Amino acid sequence: MDMNRTPWLQNYPEDVPTTIDPKIVRNLSELCDSICLKYPERKAFVSFGTAISYAEFHHKVMCLAAYLKYVVGVRKGDRLGLILPNLIQYPISVFAGIKAGLEIVNINPLYTPHEMLGILRDAKIKFVITFESVNAQLLKVLDQTYITCYISSPLGGCMPPLKAFFYNIMARYVKKAVPSYDKSKVRSFSKCLREGEKYLKNYVQEDLDFDDIAFLQYTGGTTGKPKGAMLSHGNIIANIVQAYAMYGPRLKKGEEMILTALPLYHIFAMTVNLMFAMYIGCTNILVLDPRNFPFLIKILERYPGISLITGVNTLFNAFVNYNVFDKLSLPKLRVVIGGGTAVQSGVAAKFLKASGIPIHEGYGLTECSPLCCVVPYTQKDFTGTIGVPTPSTLARIIDTKTGEEIWEPNRAGELEFKGPQVMKGYFDNENETRNVFHDGWLKTGDIAEWTENYHVKIIDRIKDMIIVSGFNVFPTEIENVLSHNDRIMECAVIGIPSKTLGESIKVFIVKKDPSLTKEDVITYCKQFLTGYKIPKHVEFVDSLPKSFVGKVMRRYLRQNRIA
Repeated sequence: MDMNRTPWLQNYPEDVPTTIDPKIVRNLSELCDSICLKYPERKAFVSFGTAISYAEFHHKVMCLAAYLKYVVGVRKGDRLGLILPNLIQYPISVFAGIKAGLEIVNINPLYTPHEMLGILRDAKIKFVITFESVNAQLLKVLDQTYITCYISSPLGGCMPPLKAFFYNIMARYVKKAVPSYDKSKVRSFSKCLREGEKYLKNYVQEDLDFDDIAFLQYTGGTTGKPKGAMLSHGNIIANIVQAYAMYGPRLKKGEEMILTALPLYHIFAMTVNLMFAMYIGCTNILVLDPRNFPFLIKILERYPGISLITGVNTLFNAFVNYNVFDKLSLPKLRVVIGGGTAVQSGVAAKFLKASGIPIHEGYGLTECSPLCCVVPYTQKDFTGTIGVPTPSTLARIIDTKTGEEIWEPNRAGELEFKGPQVMKGYFDNENETRNVFHDGWLKTGDIAEWTENYHVKIIDRIKDMIIVSGFNVFPTEIENVLSHNDRIMECAVIGIPSKTLGESIKVFIVKKDPSLTKEDVITYCKQFLTGYKIPKHVEFVDSLPKSFVGKVMRRYLRQNRIA
């Protein structure tokens, strides 16, 4: 590789390769088979205290795949919609669908019927597997979809019978989390597995190629027309190999335990927490609702062998604010990966002080399967960068006005990528596909710059940039400053219209110290920020709007852009 166009390679640890061969297997079905054969007795997934081994997992996958193929009659290239949270039913459904030759479409179970319908219709989904709690809402729009087979599972769908009965009763009648629905329109997940078992002896494996589509991963589904990124088996496998190249020296295959608090239907968790974790033979601790942090602490207490945690800024902030590392011990924890959204420097510093473990931030996009950049595993301190491009990934920064490539440090432009993990395009959307590619490079929509040692530093999203009297102001910079203030729990910054300045800066703050005032906030900012970057407006709120992954959603704050 040309060092003039890959200057970051000089920063790779000695045991990290600069390129990868992604063709370790032909497809994700083969990957599943090989790992389950290699670690048959090892616990694969744990949910609500119920664990299944890799051998048991593989059997259930085969049963469901057989049901889909021989009872439902699916064909290669059909699409399977999954509307499931972090339960064992999710990975079973993913790999069963893949084995049957289906393209998997993940749908957030917290979506409204309107949001679900947008994806179901756009992807022309014929088959769905759902969580019981969404059925009442989804059935309202069922007649507007292409669905011909509707499978659903209750909370206890993969638990032993008595335990399943207890948890299902609790969910339906005590927590009232399952609105009543017409059961005649829905097939039972557990019954499908039992029926599929009858066809295992004659099961014929679907022929799947490296370049076949494995996922239509939708992005932007709640803002305008949803776009389905077409991710091939090869895209995902390449990203698994890239992740292992970057993190592998710190991990031991067949010995790790990963905490999965991020929703698996999100691309970050799906690739890192499911696919990559399976590749290294992890025991996967599934968390249904990470927002219930007291319950999450109980999970951490129960599984002190957790060695790998992925999360977003809000999760790490909760670790700090709940004093997790004062309350319990995680002696094997040694790899913590941040992604999904920028980790604030103050949160990272507090997490490092409390745990002794740095957060290694990664960066990716749905369109890149998702991993593009990683902070090297040898980095001891939080740097505020997203590290270096993963092996076999090319990156460049483009001047948004002139279109020229920027290689000198500390000059901002739009970040672009090429690599084996980059999607084939958006499903049935040539116009958006053309718009997102620039001479074969994938445009990220993020403003970034090279540091002196050629790590990538994200400045902010292009669309989030605030222009104050002609000066560019990036919300992340102000949020990072405020994140170091021990009197502040959380914060978010947006621009609001100003008759004199064009835009002025507004900060929303969740207090940690009830006595904190607007004047205190502005005085604090004056110590670290130049005049035009200091917020003019401060609003104290009880909470910040967050996505299902935990990202603070600035767009909701901007919907009421007033002082």
